[in-house]
Amino acid sequence: MLIAFAEAVLAGDGDRLGPARAHLQRELGPAALVDAAAIVATFEQMDRIADASGIPLDGALDLVSQDVQAELGLASFASSHNTSSSPFGRLAARLLAPIRAPMMRLASRFLR
Repeated sequence: MLIAFAEAVLAGDGDRLGPARAHLQRELGPAALVDAAAIVATFEQMDRIADASGIPLDGALDLVSQDVQAELGLASFASSHNTSSSPFGRLAARLLAPIRAPMMRLASRFLR
């Protein structure tokens, strides 16, 4: 119910928004509807602030997260231009993929 509401708000889909809003208000009450709308708006605001400021993904994080980025299709988002992976970075990510998980576990032990 909350996901349907958030998706309708973010998509700007008036046909889905009315029923989603009514369902949420009926099931959880008017205060919960206001809270849900505020949470959706806050996340949207933070995302827009981050995009507007051009916050890039740092090189190391970009390198170790290439497979996750590809799996999630993050390059299809407009803000993906804020982080431009170099061909070398993409190649290094593929070469390091087999040892990435053990390296991350080892690093997490030292960072505790």
